[in-house]
Amino acid sequence: MKVLGRGVNVNAKNVHHRTALHYAVACKNVEAVDLLLRRRAKLDLPDKYGVTAIHLAAWFGSLEILKLLVQSGADQRVETEVSLIILNIKHYYGMNMMHCAAVNDHTEIVQYIVKDLQMRELDKEDHHGSRPFAVAAEHGRVTMLQMMMEEDYKMATMEGNQNGDTPLHLAARNGHLEAMQLLLESFAIRNEVNHDGETALYLAADGAYEDCVLALLEANCDPNTHTLNGTSPLHAVCEKGHTSVVKLLVNSGAQMNIQNNYLQTPFHLAVKNCYIPVIHTLLESGCDPNITDHLGQTALHTAAELGKVDVVEMILKAGVDMEIKDRQGKTVLGVAARADVVIIVDMIIKAERYFNWIRSSGEVTESLHDEYPLRFKLDHRPETKQVRDMMWNLAYKMLKKNEWKKLAQHWDFTEQQVAAIEEQWTGPNSYQEHGNRMLLIWLHGVVVAQKSPNKELYQALISVGNLKMAEKLRMEGEDTGNRKCTIS
Repeated sequence: MKVLGRGVNVNAKNVHHRTALHYAVACKNVEAVDLLLRRRAKLDLPDKYGVTAIHLAAWFGSLEILKLLVQSGADQRVETEVSLIILNIKHYYGMNMMHCAAVNDHTEIVQYIVKDLQMRELDKEDHHGSRPFAVAAEHGRVTMLQMMMEEDYKMATMEGNQNGDTPLHLAARNGHLEAMQLLLESFAIRNEVNHDGETALYLAADGAYEDCVLALLEANCDPNTHTLNGTSPLHAVCEKGHTSVVKLLVNSGAQMNIQNNYLQTPFHLAVKNCYIPVIHTLLESGCDPNITDHLGQTALHTAAELGKVDVVEMILKAGVDMEIKDRQGKTVLGVAARADVVIIVDMIIKAERYFNWIRSSGEVTESLHDEYPLRFKLDHRPETKQVRDMMWNLAYKMLKKNEWKKLAQHWDFTEQQVAAIEEQWTGPNSYQEHGNRMLLIWLHGVVVAQKSPNKELYQALISVGNLKMAEKLRMEGEDTGNRKCTIS
């Protein structure tokens, strides 16, 4: 205040083109504003965003300062000129003082504009196409919405902005539950779409606003309306891993097998992003994991190519069709082999042999699985270490080149399975690793069937004509064969 008495320029601007009046108004300092006005501060100087003092008075809700500015002749119709951010809230250009008041729920400001200034014409669209009512909905200003809906104001509108977003869209996109509920109660709007084909439910789901999704579903919004690119609300939440919202949508009738423009189901997207809880939820709810996308690939193809071991394990245990070929003629086994993901190649072969055994033997495995959970991953359990060591010793020290293939043929490994194992080549001694992998895959099936690994191996070696090795293993591993093994 003392500085002003020294004849300084009260209209000097800083790097943001803001004057002392901007700051006095923003700080709601009535005394400073009054003094600056008496010292002939220019009322309508915009900062670099086109924000003037009258915008700030409405924004910060200072009715006394707003009246001072109006009485001093401030331009009441002035609009912001470029996009701006105030208090971390982004807004679009073309906002007048009514928009600014609506953003912050300053009903007394809007009341003054409408009733005292008689400037109802400020109820207009900004350059983004949003009227004050829509702006209030976008920021969840329930009190403002209620006032604008009153008979004295009649400023409520459910028209869309330039993007086609209605106030319901805007409230849903930002997770404003109370504002959304008010709009649902007051207007017969539910499944309107914006220019991208998005409903309010889609936007709420995409933002993971669970309470908003529930409210919209309870208001009978359709969970299966899809966007222009074929994306449903369930696609959106599965792609982002919002498990609780997935459950809400599924329980409300969302189609789990709906495909987008790339023919991807929600399951494809959950698998691609490795969201285990979502994958589990969809499988438990009965989704079809065998649907193919635009590449002809199932979700298992995708998981195998990406090397998602835990995801592959979960899908394999669901009993999917592993014979489906993509547009390049590759089964999931072929895709895994091409991707050189050895652990997944072996898991798939284990699963193929397991389900083939189930089909051919007619075994009922529920009680078995209750006692020993089915797994296809590598077995690292202490109780199977001795027999696994025996398999390693056989593969690396006893079997000659191609002898492992004779055993594989005896045990009904398919040509494709053998080829997939051989896909990994690390040198002239690769056959040792190939043999060890084949033996561990075979061991998985033996353990599943609750047979003796030593006895079965002994008989196999005799069948392929290797009597000497059979006797040696029988002598060394007889004790191992009597141990109880479980599924690995």
